[in-house]
Amino acid sequence: MIGRLTGLVAAKQPPEILIDVAGVGYEVQCSMQSCFAVGEIGAKAVLHTHLIVREDAHLLFGFVSKEERALFRQLIKANGVGPKLALAILSNMTVGQFVQAVHHNDMSTLVKLPGVGKKTAERLLVEMRDKLKDFGELASAPTLDMAPLADSAAPASSPREDALAALVALGYKPNQAETVVKKVAKDGMNSEAIIRDALKAML
Repeated sequence: MIGRLTGLVAAKQPPEILIDVAGVGYEVQCSMQSCFAVGEIGAKAVLHTHLIVREDAHLLFGFVSKEERALFRQLIKANGVGPKLALAILSNMTVGQFVQAVHHNDMSTLVKLPGVGKKTAERLLVEMRDKLKDFGELASAPTLDMAPLADSAAPASSPREDALAALVALGYKPNQAETVVKKVAKDGMNSEAIIRDALKAML
Protein backbone atom coordinates (compact mmCIF):
# COMPACT_ATOMS: atom_id res chain seq x y z
CA MET A 1 0.00 0.00 0.00
CA ILE A 2 1.26 3.46 -0.91
CA GLY A 3 0.28 5.62 2.05
CA ARG A 4 2.06 8.90 1.35
CA LEU A 5 3.95 10.67 -1.42
CA THR A 6 6.47 13.46 -0.94
CA GLY A 7 7.78 15.05 -4.10
CA LEU A 8 7.44 17.86 -6.60
CA VAL A 9 4.29 18.83 -8.46
CA ALA A 10 5.26 18.02 -12.05
CA ALA A 11 1.89 18.68 -13.70
CA LYS A 12 -1.70 19.53 -12.79
CA GLN A 13 -4.71 18.57 -14.87
CA PRO A 14 -7.54 18.58 -12.31
CA PRO A 15 -8.61 16.22 -10.90
CA GLU A 16 -5.23 14.58 -11.66
CA ILE A 17 -1.85 15.66 -10.33
CA LEU A 18 1.51 14.24 -11.38
CA ILE A 19 3.94 14.00 -8.46
CA ASP A 20 7.64 13.48 -9.19
CA VAL A 21 9.17 11.39 -6.42
CA ALA A 22 12.91 10.92 -6.97
CA GLY A 23 12.41 10.79 -10.73
CA VAL A 24 9.34 8.54 -10.67
CA GLY A 25 6.08 10.20 -11.71
CA TYR A 26 2.94 9.15 -9.83
CA GLU A 27 -0.43 10.00 -11.37
CA VAL A 28 -2.73 10.83 -8.46
CA GLN A 29 -6.46 11.51 -8.57
CA CYS A 30 -7.27 14.30 -6.13
CA SER A 31 -10.30 16.11 -4.85
CA MET A 32 -10.58 19.70 -6.00
CA GLN A 33 -9.90 20.77 -2.41
CA SER A 34 -6.51 19.08 -2.62
CA CYS A 35 -5.85 20.27 -6.18
CA PHE A 36 -6.28 23.84 -5.01
CA ALA A 37 -4.17 23.39 -1.88
CA VAL A 38 -1.30 21.21 -3.12
CA GLY A 39 0.80 24.04 -4.55
CA GLU A 40 2.06 25.31 -7.86
CA ILE A 41 3.97 23.30 -10.46
CA GLY A 42 7.50 22.80 -9.16
CA ALA A 43 6.49 23.12 -5.51
CA LYS A 44 7.15 20.43 -2.95
CA ALA A 45 4.00 18.58 -2.00
CA VAL A 46 2.94 15.93 0.48
CA LEU A 47 -0.11 13.82 -0.33
CA HIS A 48 -1.72 11.21 1.90
CA THR A 49 -2.73 8.48 -0.51
CA HIS A 50 -5.07 5.55 -0.90
CA LEU A 51 -4.36 2.85 -3.49
CA ILE A 52 -7.14 0.87 -5.12
CA VAL A 53 -6.04 -2.21 -7.05
CA ARG A 54 -8.25 -3.53 -9.84
CA GLU A 55 -7.72 -6.14 -12.51
CA ASP A 56 -7.34 -3.47 -15.18
CA ALA A 57 -5.71 -0.64 -13.22
CA HIS A 58 -4.01 0.57 -10.06
CA LEU A 59 -5.71 3.81 -9.01
CA LEU A 60 -3.96 6.18 -6.62
CA PHE A 61 -5.97 8.86 -4.81
CA GLY A 62 -4.31 11.68 -2.93
CA PHE A 63 -5.34 14.17 -0.25
CA VAL A 64 -3.59 17.06 1.47
CA SER A 65 -4.96 16.07 4.88
CA LYS A 66 -5.33 12.78 6.71
CA GLU A 67 -8.90 13.77 7.62
CA GLU A 68 -9.90 14.06 3.97
CA ARG A 69 -8.37 10.67 3.21
CA ALA A 70 -10.11 9.15 6.24
CA LEU A 71 -13.48 10.44 5.03
CA PHE A 72 -12.76 9.15 1.52
CA ARG A 73 -12.09 5.69 2.99
CA GLN A 74 -15.35 5.77 4.90
CA LEU A 75 -17.31 6.97 1.87
CA ILE A 76 -16.14 4.16 -0.41
CA LYS A 77 -17.36 1.65 2.18
CA ALA A 78 -20.89 3.02 1.91
CA ASN A 79 -23.35 1.10 -0.23
CA GLY A 80 -23.39 2.40 -3.79
CA VAL A 81 -20.49 4.82 -3.36
CA GLY A 82 -17.38 4.17 -5.44
CA PRO A 83 -14.12 6.13 -5.51
CA LYS A 84 -15.29 8.44 -8.32
CA LEU A 85 -18.39 9.50 -6.41
CA ALA A 86 -16.44 9.83 -3.17
CA LEU A 87 -13.97 12.11 -4.91
CA ALA A 88 -16.83 14.18 -6.35
CA ILE A 89 -18.32 14.59 -2.88
CA LEU A 90 -14.99 15.71 -1.43
CA SER A 91 -14.48 18.09 -4.35
CA ASN A 92 -17.72 19.89 -3.61
CA MET A 93 -17.62 19.83 0.19
CA THR A 94 -14.93 20.08 2.83
CA VAL A 95 -14.74 17.37 5.50
CA GLY A 96 -16.35 19.73 7.99
CA GLN A 97 -19.20 20.60 5.62
CA PHE A 98 -19.97 16.94 4.95
CA VAL A 99 -19.90 16.12 8.66
CA GLN A 100 -22.29 19.00 9.31
CA ALA A 101 -24.64 17.83 6.56
CA VAL A 102 -24.81 14.32 8.02
CA HIS A 103 -25.18 15.50 11.62
CA HIS A 104 -28.02 17.83 10.61
CA ASN A 105 -29.66 15.28 8.31
CA ASP A 106 -29.29 17.79 5.47
CA MET A 107 -30.48 15.84 2.44
CA SER A 108 -31.09 18.96 0.35
CA THR A 109 -27.36 19.73 0.31
CA LEU A 110 -26.33 16.17 -0.56
CA VAL A 111 -28.71 15.78 -3.51
CA LYS A 112 -27.06 18.78 -5.20
CA LEU A 113 -23.83 16.79 -5.53
CA PRO A 114 -23.11 15.15 -8.91
CA GLY A 115 -24.19 11.51 -8.91
CA VAL A 116 -26.07 11.77 -5.62
CA GLY A 117 -29.79 11.21 -5.98
CA LYS A 118 -32.37 11.01 -3.22
CA LYS A 119 -31.79 7.31 -2.51
CA THR A 120 -28.02 7.70 -2.38
CA ALA A 121 -28.37 10.72 -0.10
CA GLU A 122 -30.63 8.74 2.23
CA ARG A 123 -28.09 5.88 2.36
CA LEU A 124 -25.26 8.31 3.09
CA LEU A 125 -27.16 9.92 5.94
CA VAL A 126 -27.94 6.54 7.50
CA GLU A 127 -24.66 4.72 6.88
CA MET A 128 -22.28 7.59 7.56
CA ARG A 129 -23.81 8.76 10.82
CA ASP A 130 -22.04 6.16 12.98
CA LYS A 131 -18.88 6.25 10.89
CA LEU A 132 -18.47 9.98 11.49
CA LYS A 133 -18.34 9.84 15.29
CA ASP A 134 -14.59 10.44 15.20
CA PHE A 135 -15.10 13.42 12.89
CA GLY A 136 -17.30 15.37 15.29
CA GLU A 137 -14.72 18.04 16.04
CA LEU A 138 -14.40 18.76 12.32
CA ALA A 139 -17.97 19.92 11.97
CA SER A 140 -16.88 23.42 12.96
CA ALA A 141 -13.35 23.22 11.58
CA PRO A 142 -12.18 25.89 9.14
CA THR A 143 -12.34 24.99 5.47
CA LEU A 144 -9.30 24.62 3.25
CA ASP A 145 -8.04 27.70 1.49
CA MET A 146 -9.56 27.37 -1.95
CA ALA A 147 -7.93 30.47 -3.44
CA PRO A 148 -6.85 29.79 -7.03
CA LEU A 149 -3.21 29.12 -7.72
CA ALA A 150 -1.38 30.80 -10.53
CA ASP A 151 -0.67 28.66 -13.56
CA SER A 152 3.09 28.17 -13.77
CA ALA A 153 3.24 26.26 -17.02
CA ALA A 154 1.62 26.86 -20.37
CA PRO A 155 -1.49 24.64 -20.60
CA ALA A 156 -2.00 22.37 -23.57
CA SER A 157 -5.59 23.58 -23.77
CA SER A 158 -7.47 26.66 -22.63
CA PRO A 159 -8.41 27.20 -18.96
CA ARG A 160 -12.08 26.86 -19.87
CA GLU A 161 -11.47 23.52 -21.59
CA ASP A 162 -9.44 22.27 -18.62
CA ALA A 163 -12.16 23.35 -16.21
CA LEU A 164 -14.86 21.67 -18.32
CA ALA A 165 -12.87 18.42 -18.46
CA ALA A 166 -12.37 18.47 -14.69
CA LEU A 167 -16.07 18.98 -13.96
CA VAL A 168 -17.05 16.16 -16.32
CA ALA A 169 -14.48 13.90 -14.65
CA LEU A 170 -16.15 14.65 -11.32
CA GLY A 171 -19.49 13.40 -12.62
CA TYR A 172 -21.23 16.51 -13.88
CA LYS A 173 -23.06 16.15 -17.20
CA PRO A 174 -21.21 17.82 -20.11
CA ASN A 175 -24.04 20.22 -20.94
CA GLN A 176 -24.43 21.17 -17.26
CA ALA A 177 -20.68 21.73 -16.89
CA GLU A 178 -20.48 23.73 -20.11
CA THR A 179 -23.35 25.99 -19.05
CA VAL A 180 -21.85 26.85 -15.67
CA VAL A 181 -18.33 27.33 -17.10
CA LYS A 182 -19.68 29.83 -19.62
CA LYS A 183 -21.47 31.58 -16.77
CA VAL A 184 -18.51 31.99 -14.41
CA ALA A 185 -15.46 32.07 -16.70
CA LYS A 186 -13.93 35.47 -17.34
CA ASP A 187 -10.90 36.55 -19.32
CA GLY A 188 -7.69 36.08 -17.37
CA MET A 189 -9.03 33.39 -15.04
CA ASN A 190 -6.98 30.20 -14.77
CA SER A 191 -8.59 26.76 -14.78
CA GLU A 192 -8.56 26.37 -10.99
CA ALA A 193 -10.35 29.68 -10.49
CA ILE A 194 -13.01 28.66 -13.03
CA ILE A 195 -13.46 25.26 -11.34
CA ARG A 196 -13.73 26.84 -7.90
CA ASP A 197 -16.39 29.32 -9.01
CA ALA A 198 -18.24 26.66 -11.02
CA LEU A 199 -18.47 24.35 -8.02
CA LYS A 200 -19.82 27.18 -5.88
CA ALA A 201 -22.38 28.06 -8.54
CA MET A 202 -23.72 24.50 -8.71
CA LEU A 203 -24.33 24.17 -4.97
